[in-house]
Amino acid sequence: MSKPTVTDAETVQAWLDQLDHPMKAELETLRQTVRAAHPLLLERIKWNAPSYNLDADLFTFNLSNKKEIRLVFHHPSIVQVASPILEGDWKDRRIAFFRSAAEVAERLPELDRVVREAVRVANP
Repeated sequence: MSKPTVTDAETVQAWLDQLDHPMKAELETLRQTVRAAHPLLLERIKWNAPSYNLDADLFTFNLSNKKEIRLVFHHPSIVQVASPILEGDWKDRRIAFFRSAAEVAERLPELDRVVREAVRVANP
């Protein structure tokens, strides 16, 4: 008898159920915004966090610091997207930092725009 296949959605939910992070509620808000920004984005656990892709990996949350949430935009095309929430001067990535519930709420509209633009430039 074959073992039932676990979907990416089930894997993400199981990961979230076990997550111990002081900004877990804010992560859920950010995830909802990211997922709503583009209907074809796929979510899975990669690098021990929710990660998003279409034809290629685009961005991944990083929760290693308990005082913030990082959203790492690691597709090289992100350098074409200008935004005050994107930090860093690397040749192939940018990072959005979220350090409080207020900062998450304030940056949601811009995050939505950045995700839409990042998907557009990565998948012309």
